Amino acid sequence: MIDPVMLQDVLEGLELPQKELSPKYFYDATGSELFERITELDEYYPTRTERALLEEQAPKWVRELRPASLVELGAGSSEKSRVVLSAMEDAGTGNVYVPVDVSGEFLHETARKLRLEYEGFRVEPEVVDISAPFDLPSDLPGPTWIALLGSTIGNFAPTDAVRLLKRVRSHLAPDDRFLLGVDRRPGPGKSVERLERAYNDDSGVTAAFNLNVLRVLNRELGADFDLDAFEHRAIYEPTHQRIEMHLVAQRPQEVTIGESRIRFEKGESIRTELSCKHDRASVDSMLEAADMEVERWAEDAEGAFTLLLAAPVEPGKG
Repeated sequence: MIDPVMLQDVLEGLELPQKELSPKYFYDATGSELFERITELDEYYPTRTERALLEEQAPKWVRELRPASLVELGAGSSEKSRVVLSAMEDAGTGNVYVPVDVSGEFLHETARKLRLEYEGFRVEPEVVDISAPFDLPSDLPGPTWIALLGSTIGNFAPTDAVRLLKRVRSHLAPDDRFLLGVDRRPGPGKSVERLERAYNDDSGVTAAFNLNVLRVLNRELGADFDLDAFEHRAIYEPTHQRIEMHLVAQRPQEVTIGESRIRFEKGESIRTELSCKHDRASVDSMLEAADMEVERWAEDAEGAFTLLLAAPVEPGKG
Protein backbone atom coordinates (compact mmCIF):
# COMPACT_ATOMS: atom_id res chain seq x y z
CA MET A 1 0.00 0.00 0.00
CA ILE A 2 1.36 3.40 -1.01
CA ASP A 3 2.01 5.86 1.81
CA PRO A 4 0.08 9.02 0.82
CA VAL A 5 2.32 11.26 2.94
CA MET A 6 5.46 9.95 1.23
CA LEU A 7 3.80 10.24 -2.17
CA GLN A 8 2.84 13.86 -1.59
CA ASP A 9 6.27 14.73 -0.21
CA VAL A 10 8.07 13.15 -3.18
CA LEU A 11 5.80 14.76 -5.79
CA GLU A 12 6.11 18.19 -4.18
CA GLY A 13 9.90 17.86 -4.25
CA LEU A 14 10.01 16.74 -7.87
CA GLU A 15 7.75 19.59 -8.97
CA LEU A 16 10.18 22.26 -7.69
CA PRO A 17 12.31 24.22 -10.21
CA GLN A 18 15.31 22.36 -8.76
CA LYS A 19 13.89 18.89 -8.30
CA GLU A 20 14.78 17.43 -4.92
CA LEU A 21 14.15 14.49 -2.60
CA SER A 22 14.51 14.26 1.15
CA PRO A 23 17.64 12.30 2.12
CA LYS A 24 15.55 10.33 4.63
CA TYR A 25 14.44 8.16 1.70
CA PHE A 26 18.00 6.86 1.31
CA TYR A 27 17.75 4.76 4.41
CA ASP A 28 15.98 1.52 3.70
CA ALA A 29 17.96 -1.57 4.75
CA THR A 30 20.04 -1.50 1.54
CA GLY A 31 20.72 2.23 1.80
CA SER A 32 21.73 1.92 5.45
CA GLU A 33 24.14 -0.89 4.59
CA LEU A 34 25.61 1.11 1.69
CA PHE A 35 26.13 4.11 3.94
CA GLU A 36 28.02 1.96 6.44
CA ARG A 37 30.27 0.90 3.56
CA ILE A 38 30.82 4.57 2.69
CA THR A 39 32.05 5.25 6.21
CA GLU A 40 34.78 2.64 5.71
CA LEU A 41 36.13 4.11 2.45
CA ASP A 42 39.61 5.64 2.29
CA GLU A 43 38.17 8.80 0.72
CA TYR A 44 35.57 9.30 3.44
CA TYR A 45 37.63 11.02 6.16
CA PRO A 46 34.75 12.23 8.45
CA THR A 47 34.07 8.86 10.10
CA ARG A 48 37.64 7.96 11.04
CA THR A 49 38.43 11.55 12.06
CA GLU A 50 35.37 11.80 14.28
CA ARG A 51 36.06 8.37 15.78
CA ALA A 52 39.62 9.40 16.63
CA LEU A 53 38.29 12.51 18.37
CA LEU A 54 35.77 10.41 20.29
CA GLU A 55 38.45 7.96 21.39
CA GLU A 56 40.57 10.88 22.54
CA GLN A 57 37.89 12.94 24.28
CA ALA A 58 34.95 10.72 25.28
CA PRO A 59 36.59 8.88 28.22
CA LYS A 60 37.64 12.18 29.79
CA TRP A 61 34.32 13.94 29.15
CA VAL A 62 32.37 10.95 30.48
CA ARG A 63 34.44 10.75 33.67
CA GLU A 64 33.98 14.46 34.29
CA LEU A 65 30.27 14.83 33.45
CA ARG A 66 29.05 11.28 34.22
CA PRO A 67 26.18 10.75 31.76
CA ALA A 68 23.73 8.04 32.82
CA SER A 69 21.92 7.79 29.45
CA LEU A 70 22.95 8.24 25.83
CA VAL A 71 20.44 9.03 23.08
CA GLU A 72 21.83 8.94 19.54
CA LEU A 73 19.89 10.60 16.73
CA GLY A 74 20.46 9.00 13.33
CA ALA A 75 22.22 6.08 15.00
CA GLY A 76 22.78 3.83 11.98
CA SER A 77 25.04 0.99 13.13
CA SER A 78 26.02 2.88 16.33
CA GLU A 79 29.70 2.24 15.59
CA LYS A 80 30.93 5.57 16.95
CA SER A 81 28.52 5.54 19.87
CA ARG A 82 30.21 2.36 21.03
CA VAL A 83 33.16 4.57 22.03
CA VAL A 84 30.87 6.57 24.35
CA LEU A 85 29.08 3.47 25.61
CA SER A 86 32.40 1.81 26.47
CA ALA A 87 33.51 4.97 28.25
CA MET A 88 30.26 4.98 30.25
CA GLU A 89 30.72 1.29 31.05
CA ASP A 90 34.34 1.76 32.14
CA ALA A 91 33.51 4.79 34.28
CA GLY A 92 30.40 3.17 35.76
CA THR A 93 28.32 6.24 35.02
CA GLY A 94 25.24 4.76 33.32
CA ASN A 95 23.75 1.93 31.33
CA VAL A 96 20.93 3.24 29.11
CA TYR A 97 21.24 3.69 25.34
CA VAL A 98 18.49 4.90 23.01
CA PRO A 99 19.47 4.58 19.33
CA VAL A 100 17.13 6.63 17.12
CA ASP A 101 16.83 6.13 13.37
CA VAL A 102 14.33 6.30 10.52
CA SER A 103 15.22 2.82 9.20
CA GLY A 104 13.39 0.46 11.56
CA GLU A 105 14.70 -2.85 10.19
CA PHE A 106 18.33 -1.73 10.34
CA LEU A 107 17.83 -0.07 13.75
CA HIS A 108 16.38 -3.14 15.44
CA GLU A 109 19.19 -5.32 14.10
CA THR A 110 21.69 -2.81 15.52
CA ALA A 111 19.91 -2.91 18.89
CA ARG A 112 20.01 -6.70 18.93
CA LYS A 113 23.79 -6.68 18.42
CA LEU A 114 24.32 -4.02 21.06
CA ARG A 115 22.42 -5.99 23.69
CA LEU A 116 24.86 -8.84 23.12
CA GLU A 117 27.90 -6.56 23.27
CA TYR A 118 26.77 -4.49 26.28
CA GLU A 119 24.92 -6.97 28.44
CA GLY A 120 24.59 -4.50 31.31
CA PHE A 121 22.95 -1.82 29.14
CA ARG A 122 19.27 -1.18 28.59
CA VAL A 123 18.96 -0.63 24.83
CA GLU A 124 15.69 1.00 23.74
CA PRO A 125 15.56 1.67 19.97
CA GLU A 126 13.19 4.38 18.72
CA VAL A 127 12.11 4.54 15.05
CA VAL A 128 11.89 8.30 14.53
CA ASP A 129 12.21 10.81 11.68
CA ILE A 130 14.31 13.54 13.29
CA SER A 131 13.37 16.01 10.55
CA ALA A 132 9.97 16.26 12.30
CA PRO A 133 9.07 16.79 15.99
CA PHE A 134 9.90 13.68 18.00
CA ASP A 135 9.43 12.25 21.48
CA LEU A 136 11.97 10.40 23.62
CA PRO A 137 11.40 8.01 26.53
CA SER A 138 10.38 9.96 29.61
CA ASP A 139 12.06 7.68 32.17
CA LEU A 140 15.70 8.13 31.15
CA PRO A 141 18.06 8.49 34.11
CA GLY A 142 20.07 11.69 34.03
CA PRO A 143 22.28 13.27 33.14
CA THR A 144 21.41 12.40 29.53
CA TRP A 145 23.60 13.06 26.52
CA ILE A 146 21.84 13.46 23.17
CA ALA A 147 24.28 12.77 20.33
CA LEU A 148 24.15 13.74 16.66
CA LEU A 149 27.31 12.32 15.14
CA GLY A 150 28.63 11.70 11.65
CA SER A 151 28.19 15.36 10.62
CA THR A 152 24.46 14.62 10.20
CA ILE A 153 23.70 18.23 11.16
CA GLY A 154 25.09 19.14 7.73
CA ASN A 155 22.18 17.38 6.01
CA PHE A 156 19.97 20.22 7.20
CA ALA A 157 19.96 23.68 5.64
CA PRO A 158 20.69 26.37 8.27
CA THR A 159 17.07 27.18 9.14
CA ASP A 160 16.16 23.49 9.30
CA ALA A 161 19.27 22.79 11.38
CA VAL A 162 18.16 25.37 13.93
CA ARG A 163 14.69 23.79 14.06
CA LEU A 164 16.31 20.42 14.77
CA LEU A 165 18.56 21.91 17.45
CA LYS A 166 15.54 23.52 19.10
CA ARG A 167 13.87 20.10 19.21
CA VAL A 168 17.01 18.70 20.84
CA ARG A 169 17.07 21.59 23.31
CA SER A 170 13.47 20.87 24.33
CA HIS A 171 14.60 17.47 25.62
CA LEU A 172 17.56 18.78 27.66
CA ALA A 173 17.50 19.31 31.41
CA PRO A 174 20.12 21.68 32.90
CA ASP A 175 22.63 18.86 33.55
CA ASP A 176 22.12 17.21 30.15
CA ARG A 177 24.45 17.75 27.20
CA PHE A 178 24.37 17.65 23.40
CA LEU A 179 27.24 15.79 21.69
CA LEU A 180 27.72 16.99 18.10
CA GLY A 181 30.04 16.06 15.25
CA VAL A 182 30.61 18.77 12.62
CA ASP A 183 32.38 18.56 9.27
CA ARG A 184 34.41 21.70 8.68
CA ARG A 185 34.58 24.05 5.72
CA PRO A 186 37.60 23.99 3.39
CA GLY A 187 40.62 25.75 4.83
CA PRO A 188 44.43 25.62 5.06
CA GLY A 189 44.42 21.94 6.07
CA LYS A 190 41.46 20.80 3.99
CA SER A 191 41.10 21.38 0.26
CA VAL A 192 37.91 21.46 -1.77
CA GLU A 193 39.32 18.51 -3.72
CA ARG A 194 39.64 16.42 -0.56
CA LEU A 195 36.10 17.33 0.41
CA GLU A 196 34.66 16.39 -2.99
CA ARG A 197 36.56 13.09 -3.07
CA ALA A 198 34.74 12.05 0.11
CA TYR A 199 31.50 12.03 -1.93
CA ASN A 200 32.91 10.68 -5.20
CA ASP A 201 34.76 7.51 -4.23
CA ASP A 202 36.58 5.54 -6.91
CA SER A 203 34.77 2.29 -6.05
CA GLY A 204 31.32 3.81 -6.73
CA VAL A 205 29.76 3.04 -3.35
CA THR A 206 28.44 6.58 -2.93
CA ALA A 207 26.99 6.48 -6.44
CA ALA A 208 25.19 3.22 -5.58
CA PHE A 209 23.93 4.77 -2.35
CA ASN A 210 22.61 7.81 -4.23
CA LEU A 211 20.91 5.75 -6.96
CA ASN A 212 19.30 3.46 -4.38
CA VAL A 213 16.86 6.24 -3.50
CA LEU A 214 15.24 5.73 -6.92
CA ARG A 215 14.94 2.01 -6.19
CA VAL A 216 13.16 2.95 -2.93
CA LEU A 217 10.68 5.12 -4.84
CA ASN A 218 10.06 2.36 -7.38
CA ARG A 219 9.31 -0.11 -4.60
CA GLU A 220 7.36 2.11 -2.20
CA LEU A 221 5.47 4.29 -4.67
CA GLY A 222 5.24 2.06 -7.73
CA ALA A 223 7.39 4.49 -9.71
CA ASP A 224 9.23 3.46 -12.87
CA PHE A 225 12.62 5.17 -12.60
CA ASP A 226 15.27 3.62 -14.83
CA LEU A 227 18.37 3.69 -12.62
CA ASP A 228 20.61 3.41 -15.68
CA ALA A 229 19.19 6.70 -16.95
CA PHE A 230 20.62 8.72 -14.02
CA GLU A 231 24.18 9.43 -12.95
CA HIS A 232 25.58 10.37 -9.54
CA ARG A 233 27.22 13.78 -9.14
CA ALA A 234 28.52 15.48 -5.98
CA ILE A 235 30.06 18.97 -5.99
CA TYR A 236 31.08 21.60 -3.46
CA GLU A 237 28.90 24.70 -3.77
CA PRO A 238 31.00 27.55 -2.30
CA THR A 239 28.25 30.19 -2.07
CA HIS A 240 26.32 28.15 0.50
CA GLN A 241 29.44 26.25 1.64
CA ARG A 242 27.99 22.79 1.18
CA ILE A 243 28.31 19.59 -0.80
CA GLU A 244 25.31 18.93 -3.04
CA MET A 245 24.52 15.41 -4.25
CA HIS A 246 22.51 15.10 -7.45
CA LEU A 247 21.16 12.43 -9.75
CA VAL A 248 21.53 13.75 -13.30
CA ALA A 249 19.26 12.58 -16.13
CA GLN A 250 21.34 11.15 -18.98
CA ARG A 251 18.54 11.50 -21.54
CA PRO A 252 15.08 13.10 -21.87
CA GLN A 253 12.47 10.93 -20.16
CA GLU A 254 9.19 10.77 -18.28
CA VAL A 255 8.74 8.95 -14.99
CA THR A 256 5.40 7.78 -13.62
CA ILE A 257 4.76 8.11 -9.89
CA GLY A 258 1.23 7.26 -8.84
CA GLU A 259 -1.03 9.12 -11.22
CA SER A 260 1.58 11.78 -11.99
CA ARG A 261 4.16 11.95 -14.75
CA ILE A 262 7.39 13.82 -14.14
CA ARG A 263 9.36 15.09 -17.14
CA PHE A 264 13.17 15.19 -17.15
CA GLU A 265 15.28 16.91 -19.76
CA LYS A 266 18.78 15.65 -20.50
CA GLY A 267 21.13 17.11 -17.87
CA GLU A 268 18.32 17.98 -15.45
CA SER A 269 18.98 16.77 -11.92
CA ILE A 270 17.32 15.71 -8.69
CA ARG A 271 19.12 17.12 -5.67
CA THR A 272 19.15 14.27 -3.16
CA GLU A 273 21.26 15.58 -0.32
CA LEU A 274 22.89 18.65 1.14
CA SER A 275 25.93 18.38 3.36
CA CYS A 276 26.52 21.82 4.83
CA LYS A 277 29.97 22.54 6.20
CA HIS A 278 30.58 24.72 9.24
CA ASP A 279 33.13 26.76 11.14
CA ARG A 280 33.17 27.94 14.75
CA ALA A 281 31.12 31.05 13.99
CA SER A 282 28.34 29.16 12.20
CA VAL A 283 28.21 26.51 14.95
CA ASP A 284 27.98 29.16 17.66
CA SER A 285 25.24 30.94 15.74
CA MET A 286 23.12 27.80 15.32
CA LEU A 287 23.50 26.79 18.95
CA GLU A 288 22.72 30.30 20.21
CA ALA A 289 19.50 30.34 18.16
CA ALA A 290 18.53 27.09 19.91
CA ASP A 291 19.48 28.27 23.44
CA MET A 292 22.64 26.20 23.71
CA GLU A 293 26.34 27.03 23.91
CA VAL A 294 29.62 25.21 23.36
CA GLU A 295 31.07 23.75 26.55
CA ARG A 296 33.81 21.50 25.12
CA TRP A 297 35.39 21.83 21.66
CA ALA A 298 37.89 19.44 20.05
CA GLU A 299 39.20 19.29 16.50
CA ASP A 300 41.77 17.27 14.58
CA ALA A 301 45.17 18.70 13.71
CA GLU A 302 44.13 19.60 10.15
CA GLY A 303 40.93 21.36 11.22
CA ALA A 304 38.87 18.97 9.09
CA PHE A 305 36.35 17.95 11.75
CA THR A 306 35.06 19.10 15.14
CA LEU A 307 33.56 17.21 18.07
CA LEU A 308 31.81 19.29 20.70
CA LEU A 309 29.62 19.16 23.77
CA ALA A 310 26.97 21.86 24.08
CA ALA A 311 25.13 22.83 27.23
CA PRO A 312 21.58 24.23 27.45
CA VAL A 313 21.21 27.86 28.51
CA GLU A 314 18.19 29.81 29.62
CA PRO A 315 16.23 31.30 26.69
CA GLY A 316 17.63 34.66 25.70
CA LYS A 317 20.97 34.11 27.49
CA GLY A 318 22.78 32.19 24.77
